[in-house]
Amino acid sequence: MPTASDFRARARAQLGGNIFANKWLLVLVVDLIVSALLSFVSPISFGIGTLILMGPLSIGLSAVCLRQVRDNAHPVDIGETFYGFTDGRAGNHIILGLLSQIFICLWSLLFVIPGIVKSYSYAMSYYISLDRPDLSANDCITESRRMMDGHKWRLFCLDISFIGWYIVGSLCFGVGTLWVDAYRSMARANFYEDLCTRVSTVA
Repeated sequence: MPTASDFRARARAQLGGNIFANKWLLVLVVDLIVSALLSFVSPISFGIGTLILMGPLSIGLSAVCLRQVRDNAHPVDIGETFYGFTDGRAGNHIILGLLSQIFICLWSLLFVIPGIVKSYSYAMSYYISLDRPDLSANDCITESRRMMDGHKWRLFCLDISFIGWYIVGSLCFGVGTLWVDAYRSMARANFYEDLCTRVSTVA
């Protein structure tokens, strides 16, 4: 079974091998666009805009990364950042983002740990929505819970393995963390791809 180190190695190779490689920089731009838009609309809309945009923008970022995992010869298309708005299922993506955030918030009311656990349970929802456009938002969340059963700790360890990278990135006035965000996004897409080979998909 692949380790966190294996997923990071795959992600680095797919990003071009170094932080100044073209693909790494383009995925960084996609990640930055998503973060900037969510941060920009939050104070303007008192957080409501963030909840609405979360789903479609997360779908876009997931689409960009998953395409590189499955077809690394394909150029990174920054326009795919907005795939969640243009694939004809924007409404479903908005609902997916809303439900995910609402469920996590509700579980967090029972203390922090349950909320964190549920965030990992729902972590594959956006990838599943990309692969199974026939599923509703709630079905994607349910399928993510099923797929992540017994694998939440593995994904948690993958995320924790980036702490050193984030520390180093923060030393560069915080700018370096942008490269780490892109790196982590690709590693998570690799985690999903590996999980698909280990857990049978819903019929």
